[in-house]
Amino acid sequence: MSRDSAIYNTLLKAAQLPHITLVLVDNKAAVFDYSQVDILFGDPDLTSQIVSQCTRLKWLQSTWAGNAALFSSDKTDYQLCGVKGVFQQAMQEYVFAYLLYFSRNLAGFNQSQKSKIWAAPTYRSLAGKTLGIMGVGNIGQAVAKMAKHFSMNTRGYTRSSRDCEFIDQYYTYNDEQSFATGLDYLVCLLPQSKATTGLIDSAFLSYLPEHCVLINAGRGTTIVDTALIGALKNNSLKAAVLDVFEKEPLPEYHPYWDLDNLYVTQHTAAESLPEDIFPLFSSNYCRYIKGETLQNVLDFAKGY
Repeated sequence: MSRDSAIYNTLLKAAQLPHITLVLVDNKAAVFDYSQVDILFGDPDLTSQIVSQCTRLKWLQSTWAGNAALFSSDKTDYQLCGVKGVFQQAMQEYVFAYLLYFSRNLAGFNQSQKSKIWAAPTYRSLAGKTLGIMGVGNIGQAVAKMAKHFSMNTRGYTRSSRDCEFIDQYYTYNDEQSFATGLDYLVCLLPQSKATTGLIDSAFLSYLPEHCVLINAGRGTTIVDTALIGALKNNSLKAAVLDVFEKEPLPEYHPYWDLDNLYVTQHTAAESLPEDIFPLFSSNYCRYIKGETLQNVLDFAKGY
């Protein structure tokens, strides 16, 4: 059940997975007896609309990294598997495209060119700057690894993981001030949960230096919109790059669109491409029919 159902259908047929009866559903209006479904494979927002009808459901393979729609459902008597291990390079490219944009002041050089001014604008190196990474899972670790290629200092904000060799210092929940103080750049990659919702509020933003740039490519609910808008308008934060929002698509009336120091990308930092996602399903399906442990099983209690 996916917006890319036609592509997944082609991949499924080519894979010739054994013992599987395929039912292709690409919209919520399709009529089907879901009570006979053992396995679901699809987009979380679509599958969440029918998951309660799947009384025999044993396993749901999500096509996205974010699964808030499924976690908000009362149904939890099945294995939910997420998407991991496919977004690292895309997120590295996204994050460092903007880190380099700001550090090397590409906008300033462009303006000098338009004004026919030879004198170079101010610019800086990433070397020696401090990058804070909120969420140090496999994607956060990949960003930290790239940061070390640029000789940056790294801080990790995490609930549990502390084994990344590319993180210089770790911080945990309730230690936000120490984590945020002195950051040059902040990248938020946190999942959506009760603990992360509204985490970046006015108090958190007040800990960041005025020259700090915030990038959120995790979940839109992590940021309190009014707090960020206030910080950007008051120039207590240099800039923000937002790829995710509490409501998507971002409404035309939202104040974010009109802020000169806020950069909107349309949830494109690390997209779920069928050719990347299908091998995860195929591998897990082979495990499923053999009775083996599935990979990337999510925890309903934690929300990730």
